[in-house]
Amino acid sequence: MKSSSVGQVTPKKAYFDAPIALKSGAALPEFSLAYETYGELNAAKSNAVLVCHALSGNHHVAGFYDPANKKETLGWWDNLVGPGKPLDTRRFFVVGVNNLGGCHGSTGPRSKNPATNRPYGADFPLVTVEDWVAAQARLADSLGIDTWAAVIGGSLGGMQALQWTLAFPDRVRHALVIASTPRLSAQNIAFNEVARQAILSDPDFHGGHYYAYTDDQGEEAIPRNGLKLARMVGHITYLSDSQLAEKFGRRLRHGKHRFHYDVEFEIESYLRHQGDKFACIFDANTYLLTTKALDYFDPAFEYDGNLRLALARARANFFVASFTTDWRFSPENSRELVYALLHNGLNVSYAEIDCPAGHDSFLLDDPCYHAALTAYLEGISL
Repeated sequence: MKSSSVGQVTPKKAYFDAPIALKSGAALPEFSLAYETYGELNAAKSNAVLVCHALSGNHHVAGFYDPANKKETLGWWDNLVGPGKPLDTRRFFVVGVNNLGGCHGSTGPRSKNPATNRPYGADFPLVTVEDWVAAQARLADSLGIDTWAAVIGGSLGGMQALQWTLAFPDRVRHALVIASTPRLSAQNIAFNEVARQAILSDPDFHGGHYYAYTDDQGEEAIPRNGLKLARMVGHITYLSDSQLAEKFGRRLRHGKHRFHYDVEFEIESYLRHQGDKFACIFDANTYLLTTKALDYFDPAFEYDGNLRLALARARANFFVASFTTDWRFSPENSRELVYALLHNGLNVSYAEIDCPAGHDSFLLDDPCYHAALTAYLEGISL
C-alpha cells in the first residue's frame, strides 16, 4: 500500500478539573489540553504512540483541516505520520497534544484566569518539560492508555520523550529522541535570551498583558515586532550554513545594491517573511514560556551534572537520531545521551544522519532518516 494521508481531522479537547502542581511551586486549579488522534487504539491498548511537539509546534501533527486548502492546513509532521509512513497509522494509534502553556487550544497565557476572569497574560506560571509530561500523563489516563508503545519527538519534543522515561519509566516502552539534547548549551541559552529580549522590549508587550490593549486600527496590540525578531533569530539557528548558501547565497532581490536598510538580499526577505508569518499565528507569552522550559531542562542538574546517574531510572528502549549539520543540537549532544543510556545497560539504537538541512532536518523527507525510523518502528511489538 502506498503511503497516504490520514485525511481530514478534527481537534479535540480534554478538560481536567483537578489542580496540577508545577515544578516552580505554582499550581493551576484546572486546565485543558488540545489534542488529535490518528488510527485506532487496539483492544489491548498496546499500540498508542505519543508525539511531542517542538517549540513552535502543536497538536496538529498529521492530516489537514480544510480539503480546499490542504497545503496551508497540513499537520507539521504529516510526512511522517499516516498509512504507509514511518509512523504507520495502520499499526499505531497516534496522539498529538498541544502543551500546557500553549496557544493552540490548551490552557495558556491567553486563557481566562478563573481568579480574575481575564486572560492570564504574564500571570500564567512558568512551565517546564516535567510539567508538560505530567499533564500528558493526565491525558493518557483519560484515554485509558496505561503504557505508551512509544513516545517520539524532535528537538524540544525529544526532551519530552526522554522525560517520559524518567518520570514514568513503567509507562513507556520505547522513546524516540530526535535532533535533541539532554540539556542546552550556553550558546543555546544565549540565543533564547536574545529572542526573549526582543519580545520583552517591544513597546506593545505591556508587561505581558497586551491582550487588553488595542493599536491605532483598533486591533489587539500584540508585540508583533518583538515576536517577529525572535522568530528570525531562531530560524537562523534551525538551518545550516550550507543550506542557507544553497538556497539564498548572496543573491540580491533587484540585481544590484540599493544602499538602504530595506530588503536587498534574498535571505533578508526570507527571514522577514518567516517572522511576519509566525507573528500572526503564535503568542508572545507562549514563546517566552517555551524558551524558558528549554533552558531549564536538565535531568542531570540534581545529580551534580552526572547524566549517567540521572538516567539510571529509565527502563525504555531508545532510538536516538542526530543530523551532521545540526549545529543547534549537534550529534555530540546525542552521543552524550547514547553513552549515558548504554552505561545504564539500556537498549539503544543510534543513527547519525548526513543531511544538509541543519536542525530542521527532523521535519524533512530525508530518505535515510525515514528509513531508519521505519525500521525501528516496525520492530516494536504490539
